[in-house]
Amino acid sequence: MSPVLPLALPGLPVARIVEIAAFDGQRVQIRGWLYGKRSKGKLHFLQVRDGSGLIQAVMFKGDVDDATFAAAETLPQESSVLVGGTVKADARAPSGFELACDTLVVVAAAQPDYPIAPKEHGTAFLMDHRHLWLRSRRQHAILTVRARIVKAIRDFFDGRGFLLLDTPIFTPNACEGTSTLFETDYHGQKAYLSQSGQLYSEATAMAFGRVYTFGPTFRAEKSKTRRHLTEFWMVEPEQAYLDLDGTMELAEDLLCAICADVLHDCGAALDTIDSIRSEAEEHRQLRPRREALAAVRKPFPRMHHRDAIAQLQALGSDIGAGDDLGGDDETVLTQRQETPILVHHYPAAVKAFYMKRDPGDAERSLSVDVLAPEGYGEIVGGGQREDDHDTLQNAIRHHGLPESAFDWYLDLRKYGSVPHAGFGLGLERTVAWVCGLPHVRETAAFPRLMDRLRP
Repeated sequence: MSPVLPLALPGLPVARIVEIAAFDGQRVQIRGWLYGKRSKGKLHFLQVRDGSGLIQAVMFKGDVDDATFAAAETLPQESSVLVGGTVKADARAPSGFELACDTLVVVAAAQPDYPIAPKEHGTAFLMDHRHLWLRSRRQHAILTVRARIVKAIRDFFDGRGFLLLDTPIFTPNACEGTSTLFETDYHGQKAYLSQSGQLYSEATAMAFGRVYTFGPTFRAEKSKTRRHLTEFWMVEPEQAYLDLDGTMELAEDLLCAICADVLHDCGAALDTIDSIRSEAEEHRQLRPRREALAAVRKPFPRMHHRDAIAQLQALGSDIGAGDDLGGDDETVLTQRQETPILVHHYPAAVKAFYMKRDPGDAERSLSVDVLAPEGYGEIVGGGQREDDHDTLQNAIRHHGLPESAFDWYLDLRKYGSVPHAGFGLGLERTVAWVCGLPHVRETAAFPRLMDRLRP
């Protein structure tokens, strides 16, 4: 039989480190793992993490028996432990408290060869050990911010009367172009992993007025840039009786809410991210994240696509008037900005078949991309959808798409069509911007990139 591992120290309340201030002066237990340690004569300083935070447990030789003191000295990093002691205020501690340790029970001693040592490791090595890299302070902070952004998004839309309605992962059609589809067999039929829930959200918006979907999307892009994942999460609001201007205001309000909520609740996590940066990141000279997010206030600058092109050309770019903006172009436009900028009225030729054309300029679409500041580029893309049946049908034919796959989508224009609009916000790119990260691979617990399917 397997040994029965201890669950807790009897008779002591369990305290989570994030809530340790509530236990000031009390004797408690921490259930967690040994993050690190150092010794000085008759003292051991044990860094203990419990998933909610990190605290120093100070063990004095006279407070524990000799066997416990000796065990603590040789205990490997990441051993799981139950630590008992008295919570004491200490202004020098990052959390403002430490634990005067009088009890240590080893739940399971880790192997002594923990792969991630306190030294510089290459990115490939860290990604190969992502399941362990998650335990580091920086990764913990990043994913804590990600979780808060998710909550901020849900709170924002729930508070504005939007209904969360899930959309399918398996779809029979393309939404964002056929070149980036993941194809699979669906009981003898050809199916694809969803690139976006937008088309289905247009249907639910016609039933419920204001809706949003929030889930994973997939793009088989053969791209290894710092902004691309093959699997990423996207929130996509869709609203009936909404135009392009309303869409831009909605996106603006959402980003302001995200920044305010992260600032309010994740200041310590942002400080941790700022304090643990590589030399390459330091070279980018990003502002401290608290300062950067505090600068995000309405109104955001708005720029017509033609003006964006003119600005890029003035800076030496050879971009053409009818071209889409590439990642480098977005970087140039935003690297000196303090707030996101909204670039609108892109050429219709570079946007999806469902985007409504500008009634005053048929060569332009009623579209918008929101570009994050400091060179982070596009985090939101959206606009007003085509609401006329015949125009949409012609667009489907023009793009060479199978009309049979979109018969239900065309129905939306036959039975009560109205002006409607929405956008998609990429979660991982937003996390990268908020945290000041150089690459989206750190924004998901287990990122999927073109060349990485494991762990």
